[in-house]
Amino acid sequence: MRPINSVRGFTLIEMMVVMAIMGILVAIALPLYSDHLLKSKLAEGHSALMDWRLRQEQYFQDNRTYVSAGTTCGAAAPTSVKYWDFSCTGDANTYVATATSKDIVGGAAGDYTYTINENNVRTTTKFTGASGLPKSCWISSKAGTC
Repeated sequence: MRPINSVRGFTLIEMMVVMAIMGILVAIALPLYSDHLLKSKLAEGHSALMDWRLRQEQYFQDNRTYVSAGTTCGAAAPTSVKYWDFSCTGDANTYVATATSKDIVGGAAGDYTYTINENNVRTTTKFTGASGLPKSCWISSKAGTC
């Protein structure tokens, strides 16, 4: 058996050093993780809007118009996208599809808004932004930058 005096534990100083190191790591990692989440949710909106544009063009090829009876745009708006609302305005020969954010990484609804039309002209009408993301993220998007 060991004598009671030989049992050793952590000192208060050692515990404080570990807590300080963990605090520094969290202070660095949390903002980076939030930016990563924002980028992935922005990409979800971009891809859904591009997919909708392709379905609009297919609808136009089949029907020679962008609108259908009782709706603004012929192709149905994406519904399985969690963080975005979609709307469309147009006539037989033109349309403008819009994606508006709901609540992305603690931001308010409508902080990010993107549009695209029949000529594939993309516009960023509202972009609250995050560190490291350009305000023209939708317009100048190249593979992997946004």
